Amino acid sequence: MAVMHLTEANFEQEVLGSDIPVLVDFWAPWCAPCKRLGPVIEEVAGEVADVKICKLNTDEADTIALKYGVRSIPTLILFKDGEAKARSVGEIQKSQILEFIRA
Repeated sequence: MAVMHLTEANFEQEVLGSDIPVLVDFWAPWCAPCKRLGPVIEEVAGEVADVKICKLNTDEADTIALKYGVRSIPTLILFKDGEAKARSVGEIQKSQILEFIRA
């Protein structure tokens, strides 16, 4: 499954209204760790079919980042049934991401 790019306009439908778990990568284009994590997120999206993998640019959707208490990026939040269930802050390895979404 390809990575979906989220906006304030589609966040509610794609994340909160999803019938499968959703991993959201909160990132920004100026963030070096975010840039390194980007290709890893793409790899994970190509390997996982039962979790929707999304990216949200915090510069463009700062109200959503604020709502979920994102103060450092990259931050990964796993949503299930419309609720934030788990959070990881900082750059992590692919194996850790796979473990994170399976927890």
